[in-house]
Amino acid sequence: MTDRDVHSSGVQLLWGDTSRPPRGPKPTLSLQRIVDEAVELADSEGLEALSMQRLASELGAGTMSLYRYVPSKDDLISLMLDTAIGEPPEIGERSGWRSAMETWARANVSVFERHPWALTLVTKPRVMGPNEVAYLEAGLAALSGTGLEPAEMLNTVLLVNGFVRGSAPFVPERAAGESKMISPELLAEFGQQERFPTVAAVMAAMAQRRPRKSDAPFEYGLRRVLDSVAARIESL
Repeated sequence: MTDRDVHSSGVQLLWGDTSRPPRGPKPTLSLQRIVDEAVELADSEGLEALSMQRLASELGAGTMSLYRYVPSKDDLISLMLDTAIGEPPEIGERSGWRSAMETWARANVSVFERHPWALTLVTKPRVMGPNEVAYLEAGLAALSGTGLEPAEMLNTVLLVNGFVRGSAPFVPERAAGESKMISPELLAEFGQQERFPTVAAVMAAMAQRRPRKSDAPFEYGLRRVLDSVAARIESL
C-alpha cells in the first residue's frame, strides 16, 4: 500500500460510510469501539501511552486485528481527534452574534478540558473531520448577517479559535479567578520584589480582592477579542 493509498483510506474513514463491517468473518470489534477505547486511554494516560499493541490488549484482541478496521495509528488518531471534538453547540436560535460566539468559544475550550491531548493535534497539518468542520460551520453561521465579508468571517472564527487554543492550558484556573503562575510570597521568599516590582504589585493587589469570574484569563481575553470584532462590525 502506497502513502497515497493510506492517505485516501484515512480520509475515507473520516468522511466515508464506516457503518459497514470489514470483509471476512463476522467482526468481534467495531471501528467506533476501537476509537472510543483509544480516546479513553489517551484521556487517562496521555497520547504517548497509545500504541496499537496496548490498545489491542485493552480490547482483548490481537494487534493485527485492529488493522482490519483502521490502516494505521495516524488514521486512528485522526478519528480520535474528531470523536473528541464532538458536535458543536446548538447556537442557531441564540440572540446576536456575540452570544453565539461566546457559546461557541466555551464549547470549543471544553473539548481541551475533557481531552488535553487533543490540543497538541489541532495545530498540526491534517484533513479536518466532520465534527471539526461542523464547528467551523457553526462559527461562520454565527457571524452571518453581521456585514462581515466572507474572508473576514473566516478570519474572525480563526481569531477566536486561536485565542481558545492559546488559553486552553490555563483554563483550569478559570474558576479560581486568577493565575497561579507566580505569587507575591514566592517573590518575597527569594527577595525578588525589586527585580519584578510590577509583577509583585499586581499579584499583591489581586490577592487582596475577592476573585471574580470576570477576572479569569479566559473570560477576560474572550471579552476583549469579541470587543474588537464588535468594533469592526459596528464600523461597517
